[in-house]
Parts: sequence; structure tokens; C-alpha cells
Amino acid sequence: MDQATIEKIRNNPKYQKLVKERSSFAWKLTITMLVVYYAFILVIAFSPATLGASMGGITTVGIPVGLAIIVFSFAITGVYVKRANGEFDKLTQEIKEEAGKA
Repeated sequence: MDQATIEKIRNNPKYQKLVKERSSFAWKLTITMLVVYYAFILVIAFSPATLGASMGGITTVGIPVGLAIIVFSFAITGVYVKRANGEFDKLTQEIKEEAGKA
């Protein structure tokens, strides 16, 4: 790819929109996951009895909460992939077509 094509892509408003929206969305999901994870760690550190409480059998509250965090991480990954495969890929294709490289 030559420098003129690179500049054409960088100056494309759709490219700038793609970079801005993708970065913003990724940071929002990252911050959400970090808040959930660190909240879990803080509860373990400062109130271990909360997650250590028995649920009637051999399982404590911490086990399903930990599993829920793992499921949540897969879910937000799925949300990102869905948006990336839809909106972000569509914008990328439009940018490539406008640059004449499709």
C-alpha cells in the first residue's frame, strides 16, 4: 500500500468514526469488566465472610458469583464480537471501497 492510499484512508471521515467508536466501545467494556473483577477481589479482601457464606450444601456464595463473573466476561466478549462483525466490519468495508482497494 502506498503512502497516498494510507493518507486517503486516514483522512476519510468514516475511518475516523470507526477508530473513535471502536476505541470508545472497547474502553467501556474494559472498564466494566475491571470494575466487576476488582469489586469481586475487594469483597474477598475486605469481607471474606460474604462470599464464604454457605448456600446450604458444600457450596459457598463465592462459587456461583465467581462463575457469574466468568460468564459475564464471555458475554461482553460476545457483545464486542457482535458489534465488530456488524457495524465495524461494515464501516471497514466502506472505507476499503472508497480507497479503491476492495
